[in-house]
This record gives sequence, structure tokens and C-alpha cells, in this order.
Amino acid sequence: MSEKFASLRSRVVPLPVDNIDTDQIIPARYLKGVDRQGLGAGLFANWRTEPDFVLNQAAYEGAKILLAGENFGCGSSREHAPWALHEYGFRAVISSRFADIFNNNSLKNGLLPVALPVEVTQQFQSQAASPEGLELEIDLESLTVTGPDGDAWTFSVDPFARHCLLEGVDQLGYLLKQLPAIEAWEQNQPHPIDTRLAMDPREIS
Repeated sequence: MSEKFASLRSRVVPLPVDNIDTDQIIPARYLKGVDRQGLGAGLFANWRTEPDFVLNQAAYEGAKILLAGENFGCGSSREHAPWALHEYGFRAVISSRFADIFNNNSLKNGLLPVALPVEVTQQFQSQAASPEGLELEIDLESLTVTGPDGDAWTFSVDPFARHCLLEGVDQLGYLLKQLPAIEAWEQNQPHPIDTRLAMDPREIS
């Protein structure tokens, strides 16, 4: 992960379907790869064969926020699902509820899942489906989603995951940034003692 996530303003892509599972997000035939490169082409691949599917509409080209139905990301635990969404260009997904594994995988891979009350997501779906569309601003610093009229709604994110997103690092990147502090701490510690030396030799196997 390299791109920091602070705030995001974008047109919203409405996908008002409940229980979208990971096989619908990225079909199994795309799981042979072990990295995310090129997975955006497989995002919703089966649905994109329909000419009127929302991702095939020019009005939503370049949009970075996906607005989905309830229980998004259910099904198998494939990490390729958030990979595909991120590689396609989405930085955030809004839903009234996310599957736990998908939620965790997303946060570890630079994709922000935003859970809002169902009445709010339904309101957004209606607005996004209008000819004018819907533009939202997501602010990770303040944990708010702001609509075009200025109304704002709060959401929650795991504090550590939020920190990593704001810094643009994954878990390994976070640890590597702590390396100077870890090395400094180790240098200030007394030489480690082999506790076995204080044991009865008969007790040492």
C-alpha cells in the first residue's frame, strides 16, 4: 500500500443489490494470480457482460466510491475481492453492513469500507440513481461522510487500520517504520542472560 487516504470526494456508483458475495465481485477464474495486478479487469466480470450494467455506463467512469446493498462481500474469504475493487479504481465502498472477513481484508489492502445506517444508504441509492447522480465526500480524519447538501454522517473504523490508511502503509509497512525505535530500544537493553545457566544441569534436556 502506498497511497495515503485522508479525504475523498467522488461521484458514487450505485449498485443496490444485497448479499453481493466475493464470487460475484471477482469470479473464481481470476484467482490463479497471486498478486493484484490486472484484477480490475475481472471486477464484476459476469455482470459486466450486460451492456446496461452500471460499470459500463460512461457517467460513472472514474468514480471512486461504490454504493452497495446490505451484507456486501459475503461468501468465501478471497483477498482478491478487495484487490479487484482497488485495482479498478475504487477507494471506498459504502454499505449498511459488510461481511467481517471482507471488511478486514479491505482495510489491510487500502480499500475503505464505510458502514452507514440502512436508511442512509437507501437515501443515497435514490439520489445516485437520479440523472444528476450523487457526489459524496468521505473524510477519514473526522470519520464522516458528507452529502451535497452539507449533511454529514459518522462511521467507525478500527483505530489501527485507520492509522495505516492515513499513513499509506500496510501492517508490514507499519512495522518497518518502527524499526529505528525498535533498534534503539534493543541497544539500551542489558545483554540477554541465558537463563539455562542458573538451572540445575540435570534439568536441561
